Amino acid sequence: MMKLVLQGSALTVDAANEIAKSVQGQLQSKNGFVTIKSENITGAQLQSLRVDYPFDINVLPEDFDPMATKLLITDMDSTLINIECVDEIADFINVKPQVAAITEAAMRGEIDFETSLRQRVSLLKGLEVSALDRVYEERLRLNPGAEIMLNRLKQQGIKTALVSGGFTFFTERLKKRLDLDFTMANVLGEHNGLLTGEVIGDVCGAQAKADFLLEHCRLLNITPSQVVAMGDGANDLLMMNEAGLSIAYHAKPTVQSQAASTLNYCGLEGVLGLLQLDFS
Repeated sequence: MMKLVLQGSALTVDAANEIAKSVQGQLQSKNGFVTIKSENITGAQLQSLRVDYPFDINVLPEDFDPMATKLLITDMDSTLINIECVDEIADFINVKPQVAAITEAAMRGEIDFETSLRQRVSLLKGLEVSALDRVYEERLRLNPGAEIMLNRLKQQGIKTALVSGGFTFFTERLKKRLDLDFTMANVLGEHNGLLTGEVIGDVCGAQAKADFLLEHCRLLNITPSQVVAMGDGANDLLMMNEAGLSIAYHAKPTVQSQAASTLNYCGLEGVLGLLQLDFS
């Protein structure tokens, strides 16, 4: 038995009933989402439904048990938060267009992430470290639904981790602010209050994110099937491929095509529907 999950502000009772009829399924409404159980839903049917209706429609993997989830790992830039931090930092030194172009190419998978990050950070050389505070205070915002999602996960005892190809300056502040359990990101070099244009140590890229997932499975004594991994860019794919449920959040096409589920209409509260958790 396969399970469809429907959610989004444009979801109506009539639309849900139409879809249930089209897949010969059994409909159940929850607080915040609708599920439809059906014997068989093809990939072509799913794609057709997504074209026809302006809300998120996903099929949960048959080997994924939402109630067994123990850990959510999420990317930071353009996933948990609304900006690409490196692009906004670059704005303070008048190189945002150059940096943003490299960021976009990396997220599409056109440039190796480690190479792209070092290229971008090199353009920040000489910028006052205080600019990072301004980015955090003035420009960084949580994406819609973030606090609803995190509070509900905490109620369920699900651990949360923030892994980022961005910088510890931001992940550590968000960890404290949001009471996250784990973080990992890159360290920006600085000297005498100025950025050196270097990343200190190994780059937190695609493989590092996947390794983080597996290492924290060992740490928590859980299996990868009990992990949800969410991101928007190509450097999230290795991590997402290891997880029991992968979620492409308002993601680049290459990520949407490879993820088990996609959220294009919902905010981050859409994670709760995929985990079959009502919005209490």
